[in-house]
Amino acid sequence: MKRVVRNILSAAAIALVAAGCLVLVGVNREKRAAITCTGLSVHILDDYSFVTDEDVKGYLQRYYGPYIGQRLDSVRLFSIENILNRQSAVLRSEAWTDNDGVLHIDISQREPVLRLQMRGGGGFYVDERGCLFPLQRSYTSLVPVVDGAIPLDIPATYKGEAPDAASREWIKSMLDLARYMKKNRIWEENISQISVQTNGDLVLIPREGEEKFIFGDCSSAEEKFERISDYYKFVVPAKKEEKYRTVNVKYAGQIICRKH
Repeated sequence: MKRVVRNILSAAAIALVAAGCLVLVGVNREKRAAITCTGLSVHILDDYSFVTDEDVKGYLQRYYGPYIGQRLDSVRLFSIENILNRQSAVLRSEAWTDNDGVLHIDISQREPVLRLQMRGGGGFYVDERGCLFPLQRSYTSLVPVVDGAIPLDIPATYKGEAPDAASREWIKSMLDLARYMKKNRIWEENISQISVQTNGDLVLIPREGEEKFIFGDCSSAEEKFERISDYYKFVVPAKKEEKYRTVNVKYAGQIICRKH
């Protein structure tokens, strides 16, 4: 009997709490219906500057329309997020409103790993996931630059994963190379550019010195970088004033130097 009474009391208490919550929700809805949007607050959640507060304002003005003066309960937050997520450098966005009357937006930007400089001008960044997005006029990220005969045939405004398997595989191999260079900071700091030759070979161009390192493809990267290290350790001290134009490390166990 006591257990039955306790169960009845518990059920009654839960019902009262639920009723109270419904009343509060109703009051809050009425309150929000009386509040209009008075401003915009943009929070960039990372250290990149591809997207600015002014960019976000411009996107909303162009694709959403007026939001200042709109009732909070009628601001289309999902539409706002879709608009922002379509922008090339935006990874994700979150929009919400508070009873302060302000539209709040959080922006996470794509993290570039490589910069592809395409022939004829323009180019793309590649993020950690292998997604491409066009270079931004407002900001340049200091990541390895790849130029030359880049084997991608995509529109200048393209955004997303490469459309074909061969392109995706090439991008993956380049990302693996960039990750290795980043892990071994000496290479990230000293290799300023990677040039793709018409035969597919990569040529690594250091920040200092006149040599260009013929790297071949991205396979066996660790062994090839060891040969570059051996070149600096043993060949450079021995050559003294002699200058080399290219240093070929693409073949296992060989360092082939060619003079100017």
